[in-house]
Amino acid sequence: MPALTPVQTNEREIFMDVLRGFAILGIFIANLNGLSWYNPEGKITSPYLLPGWDHKMSFLHHMLIEGKFYSIFSLLFGWGIALQIKRGIANGIDPMPTVKRRLLFMLLLGFMHLLIWNGDIVFFYALLSFILLPLRKFSNKILLITGTILILSPILLYWLKMTWPVINRPAELLIQAGIKAEGVLVNIKSEEEFMNMMHHGSWWDQLKGNIGGIFFRYQYLVFVSRVPKVLGMFLIGYVLGRSDFYKNIGPHKKTVYWIIGIGLALGLPANYFLADYMSNHMGEYWQLKTKGLYQTIAYALGVVPLSLAYVGLFMLSFQRTAGKKILSVLAPVGKMAFSNYILHSLIGNFVFLGAGLDYMGQVGPVYYSLFGIAVFIVQIILSKTWLKYFNYGPVEWIWRSATYKKWQPFRKTSPGNEQL
Repeated sequence: MPALTPVQTNEREIFMDVLRGFAILGIFIANLNGLSWYNPEGKITSPYLLPGWDHKMSFLHHMLIEGKFYSIFSLLFGWGIALQIKRGIANGIDPMPTVKRRLLFMLLLGFMHLLIWNGDIVFFYALLSFILLPLRKFSNKILLITGTILILSPILLYWLKMTWPVINRPAELLIQAGIKAEGVLVNIKSEEEFMNMMHHGSWWDQLKGNIGGIFFRYQYLVFVSRVPKVLGMFLIGYVLGRSDFYKNIGPHKKTVYWIIGIGLALGLPANYFLADYMSNHMGEYWQLKTKGLYQTIAYALGVVPLSLAYVGLFMLSFQRTAGKKILSVLAPVGKMAFSNYILHSLIGNFVFLGAGLDYMGQVGPVYYSLFGIAVFIVQIILSKTWLKYFNYGPVEWIWRSATYKKWQPFRKTSPGNEQL
């Protein structure tokens, strides 16, 4: 049986690259809170810390960015898998061996990224994708209902953990494993020692610390019920791709308007309350208190609707000539999304960690947001320039070559020879 081959340029959905580029920007700004080690209660003084304005900016991040962009990225992930499977079937090829191999190498690359920065989502996505694959056999209606239930399920899960704390035991075990790992790898026994290592340790120390940090990362993902949130968006994205919703957007415009309207009407007030809880009552969330439950409800009711409103607005804007021309500026970043995502971590580590420039904790939300936008603008220019000469981003090239068990043409030989 013939094997599935890489997508050619004329087969590629440019809108997905645009949306992926937009998502990468939001994810980077959200991740800079962790990459910069910003602490609103810290005692550091710096010209890049503006307490009053930083608090306001942090509120806006919680309201307009927090959770929205990884949700869009999750939607795109499910959408992309659906298109790859459809393409294989349409060509009389069993796509599953190639899809599974692609996901296995994604898992490997994600693990390598975890060693650079523990905030990685690629490894997590690859793990969850193996749950998505068997679920794809259900009807679109069942997938949409299941996806909605999964997105709302953290409300029930949080209440269950409040009522029976033993349910939170897996997260506690991961914390204990992380403490033991860091004790063995870097001989850290307190938070003070850990922060001292981050400020003064070498890159080798950072690597060893990141190995232990993987346990803390997954403790966080388990506690905040990220599994059902992401899997729910995978399913919705899969339906979006399998149904060719975007390719037939003309008859679906009324639906898009409804998605935007409901998303804004429900999402904006819910996210306002989410921002208030995250800005002022976050401690109660981690302690499984009542206000933590309110925060979970606001998150479940607000994040995905607002994310889908963003997607709908981009869909409609991209249908117009002017909108398409403007938004297409984001496409090169989206085509090289994996490479640009890893570059964010490398830049963040170099700028903020002690082994680099050591701006750790010295930059607040106002300045790190401006920094994130500046980096992204540079990435637009670099990505566009890179793709003039190469078919892929460097990470994408490695990933696709491994997926198709053949080195893919890296340099462009002619304008019509591009494979992506």
